[in-house]
Amino acid sequence: MELHQAGEGLPLDDLRDVDPHLARLERRGVLDGPALSDLRVNLRAALWLREFISTRKDRLPALLGICSVDPTLADLDDALATAIGFDGNLHDHASPELRKLRHECTNLRARIVGRLEQFIDKHRELLSDSFYTVREGRYVVPVRSDAHDRVPGIVHATSDSGASLFVEPRAVVPQGNRLKMAEGEREREETRILSALSDQVAEHLASVRAAIESLALLDLRDAGARMALELEAAVPQLCPEGVASLRSARHPLLQLDGVDVVPNDLVLEAGHGVVISGPNAGGKTVLLKTLGLFALMARAGLPLPAKASSKLGFFDPILSDLGDEQSTQKNLSTFSAHVQSLATILSQARPGALVLLDEICGGTDPEEGAALACAVVDALCKAGATVLVTTHYEALKAFSLSSERLRNASVGFDIERMAPNFSLTMDVPGASSALRVAARFGIPSSVVEHAQRVLPQQAKDFELLAGKLNAHTRTAKEREEQLTRELAAAKAVRREHETRLARLKEQSRRKLTAEADRLMADLREARETLRVAKATLRDRAASAESLKSAQAALQAVATRAAIGGDLEAARVRPTTDQAVSGATLAEAHVDLAPGDAVYVPHLRSRGTVVEVDPKTRRFRIAAGPIKLWTESDKLKTVVDDSGPQGRANGPRGQPSPSDRQSESGSEPQELRTRDNTLKLKGMRVDDALPMMESFVDRMLMGPDKVGFVVHGHGTGSLRKAIRKHLEQVMTHVTRTRPGTPEEGGDAVTVFYLD
Repeated sequence: MELHQAGEGLPLDDLRDVDPHLARLERRGVLDGPALSDLRVNLRAALWLREFISTRKDRLPALLGICSVDPTLADLDDALATAIGFDGNLHDHASPELRKLRHECTNLRARIVGRLEQFIDKHRELLSDSFYTVREGRYVVPVRSDAHDRVPGIVHATSDSGASLFVEPRAVVPQGNRLKMAEGEREREETRILSALSDQVAEHLASVRAAIESLALLDLRDAGARMALELEAAVPQLCPEGVASLRSARHPLLQLDGVDVVPNDLVLEAGHGVVISGPNAGGKTVLLKTLGLFALMARAGLPLPAKASSKLGFFDPILSDLGDEQSTQKNLSTFSAHVQSLATILSQARPGALVLLDEICGGTDPEEGAALACAVVDALCKAGATVLVTTHYEALKAFSLSSERLRNASVGFDIERMAPNFSLTMDVPGASSALRVAARFGIPSSVVEHAQRVLPQQAKDFELLAGKLNAHTRTAKEREEQLTRELAAAKAVRREHETRLARLKEQSRRKLTAEADRLMADLREARETLRVAKATLRDRAASAESLKSAQAALQAVATRAAIGGDLEAARVRPTTDQAVSGATLAEAHVDLAPGDAVYVPHLRSRGTVVEVDPKTRRFRIAAGPIKLWTESDKLKTVVDDSGPQGRANGPRGQPSPSDRQSESGSEPQELRTRDNTLKLKGMRVDDALPMMESFVDRMLMGPDKVGFVVHGHGTGSLRKAIRKHLEQVMTHVTRTRPGTPEEGGDAVTVFYLD
């Protein structure tokens, strides 16, 4: 998911189904060209995938663990690539004999075609049309049926109308015979090559199958990640116990269908249950199915359409009774079918089990059904299962209020709109609102009013209380949401102030930098004045007074630049507090030597020790363009990776590699590895260039900025095409060069990425 969010999805495009090919190899069969090409595509994908994950192994340790791709398969991939193209055809250079036979067949066809064209020009009046074609592998011309006696040759076929006979002229028969023999030899050579390649794949069959299985597993993971991004899903916190704490949970299938799903929170514990009540068509069953799907998705390793703070246990088994299982064939009523399912569920309930029951014990006498529902739910909780049930039984709602193992929950009903709002509220029982729902779905008002009159007073009182409780709960939730919004707004204002403060600090730093630049300009001007004065003294015997005046001007500007450290503090990025210790060198009793890094407080910048006076314990420090002598109590230590006395220039008294590089002006020696090297030797230009483009694209996503393409010498056409493509087409390639003798010479092209 992180890869897809960063635009770096796994390279899994254009995979082929190769299971039948592997099964044929297991039976010692021979694969044809397209089958071997399919294997080559998947093998190349597996190797690319291994390289892709290996370069990101720190970010993808789990994917690296399941990427079982043997690196030695690269040799098999090279062998297949050398012999077979992605179209399934054998290359001419698959073997010297094949190249010779194909060349012979091509020449024979050319000579036959030339003879036929001459024959057509000479005997046009005897032909029904001016063309040649192939019948039964022989080259023929269409001769009029009434003139075939005048054309010596072999008749191979007739037209559908019978007006034309397809005749192989006698003049081309010997060449046609030689062509047939050459084609037979070519086919035998192709079969031999395919057989040898099949045997080579069979020798690595175990590794190939492991690589293909890794591709399938990674493809599944990739599909799960893409689905998760589409659902805006997250990976929950997995728990060993049977708990479910879902935040903003949404039914995945409804969301994939484009339904505007209302998110809900749901909390369950092992050995406890939640009883959901509320109106029909209010979403109770959807909540049951959402939890069941979430449990199965978690077992399959799929992210859930809920917030990342959600928690979910690994439920086993998942037991459910949803829908109507009545059957006339099995002599089961609705209630009988439910009871039969409940008996099975009770026998399998245990810690770690998830039980989902929709309209528990419905379809029978309400009082007896409610009593049985209470007993069943209590037994399931005592068995240690995690239970979620829906009901309209008032007795079960009341039982949940008094039981320590059960909690009530309700789906809401908007009285003003006379419609459910599909929002779940924990710890509040819901009214069925059956009469309102009946009116909403078209029951005449007179019927609804009559039902209202005969409704027991107890039911009326419960619905009134449930309505008031839901109203108070909704008001409290709205206030909570309002407070949350106000808190978010306050945080946004704080961030804005922090951003504004940072902007003001940056403006101050830029202003100080501008002042420092001006001071440096004054310093350079004074130095130029001194240089001119010295030149005047040498050339024109200038007076000592003029030279002394120039030196005084230089000293005045230098003093101005050093006062308060404004110059260097502005031009050098301030050292972070984490990089500077609080102790001075005198307090820390640190011995310094030339090359050590220090922090100069009055300059507010880092510096490097240039010279040490052991007698006075004074140090000459180079801080940017300024060099000055100072005491140890005016310097602080710098905390680098090497410790509190880090070197600015590597080992004491020796310049770092970067310094040596800058001094010499030469490029560092590039290291050629398997990850930054592409072998295209022996390939055709049309096959090599797409592979090179994919290789460069993969390198752009990795850390390497220098790549090596091994193309060999050959005729030079592949080398020219590769360098031209890199320089003129690949926009991210900044430049190219031939390899050095150590890198492979002109048989290698080195390219640099931006």
